[in-house]
Amino acid sequence: MTPFLRSPVLALCAASVCQLASAKLPAASPEAAAKAAEASAKAAWTGKVGNYQLCLAQDRVAAHYRKTTPSAAPARATGPGCTDPGPFVHTAAPKP
Repeated sequence: MTPFLRSPVLALCAASVCQLASAKLPAASPEAAAKAAEASAKAAWTGKVGNYQLCLAQDRVAAHYRKTTPSAAPARATGPGCTDPGPFVHTAAPKP
């Protein structure tokens, strides 16, 4: 293919791909929307559990450091501490 024709053909292909990509998807069913909301809530809860576990691990490391290092400063309360997120509970929207 000659370079003169290659550029318009590529532009046409790119335009058709952009047209297909901008097509609107149909609205999700209520069941799919509820499932997506539950997955989102579960992911947020998992993040909170991970942060809680990290906080506990950091506290253990700091306590060990203070215990084994004679020149370490004594512990100070600087924040609210670790808060347990509790078990996962998802409140689903009431069905009509």
